Amino acid sequence: MLSLLLRPINFATLGYVILIVAVISIVFAFLIVLVSKLCFVKEDEKVKAVSERLAGANCGGCGYAGCADFAKALAEGKAELCSCGATSNEQKQEIAKILDIPFSATTKTFAVVKCAGGVNAKDKFEYVGNSGCTAEITYAGGRKICPEGCLGGGNCVEACSDNGVKIADGVALVDKSLCVSCGACAKSCPKNLIEFIPVTAKVYVACSTKCRGKDVMSACQVGCIGCGLCARNCPEGAIEMVNNLPVINYEKCNGCKTCVLKCPRKTIKEI
Repeated sequence: MLSLLLRPINFATLGYVILIVAVISIVFAFLIVLVSKLCFVKEDEKVKAVSERLAGANCGGCGYAGCADFAKALAEGKAELCSCGATSNEQKQEIAKILDIPFSATTKTFAVVKCAGGVNAKDKFEYVGNSGCTAEITYAGGRKICPEGCLGGGNCVEACSDNGVKIADGVALVDKSLCVSCGACAKSCPKNLIEFIPVTAKVYVACSTKCRGKDVMSACQVGCIGCGLCARNCPEGAIEMVNNLPVINYEKCNGCKTCVLKCPRKTIKEI
């Protein structure tokens, strides 16, 4: 071993080895550059400009994997600008100019869960199975007696990329200050209990049942019984009873909260 270490270095051979390695490195570097040039896909300037003006939430509420995919779909005319709830009207107007498409400003909204049942709503059985609302609803429509009752499984919580939804007392609640109105939570709810109302709204109806009062009272302590007191006492005539459920016209509502005070079941919630 010592004799091998003491053997004189053949610098000519070493030089050839270094030269070969250098040539191979240069050839590979050239091939990498060549392949990158041949495979380069020029980015559409419109797509880039649109992407820069989107909210960047990557929430998926528009139905696409992220803002980049949505921007591409917009530029190709495969998507509508109104599908994005997170981007402001100002930015949408700029996008419309870039794409030369019509634009109409929309009222800024936030999500509310039209159910306040949770622990106040009775169960028809004890559910044991995979977690999540989608898994539970496949078994007899879920454990709640009320067919529209929130299951509290947390699909909406997982869907919200802004941590704006939580489960409290067995029912989903949206934090208005964190909601960007992307729509991801609404799309994830198998019972369609989440809707969007104007950010200026002062009250909302926390129930979705169409059942009659007697049936509601046997299933939920806070469900709407369709008594109509809210509609009859609204000074602005902003509430109409539709299928045993109050519907608020937010263009007429002045936020006086008379409906909240008159509701015997406390189904109409103050925001």
